[in-house]
Amino acid sequence: MTVRQKDIPHDLPALISVPDAAKILGLSRASAYRYAKDGDLPVQRLGGRVYVITAKIRHLLGDGEGRAA
Repeated sequence: MTVRQKDIPHDLPALISVPDAAKILGLSRASAYRYAKDGDLPVQRLGGRVYVITAKIRHLLGDGEGRAA
């Protein structure tokens, strides 16, 4: 399964939890945290918690037409 920008719900908040991002991206929770730790998943740390930056995920996935944005 290939996740594209258009597959990400438009009504997501600016920051989402790593487990929620994992579900959207089709990753395991452990993989999502590993990607976040390695810098492959764009995250923001707030109050000791790690959140995925929704806009940057959309950017990483490109425009849905196979081109990187």
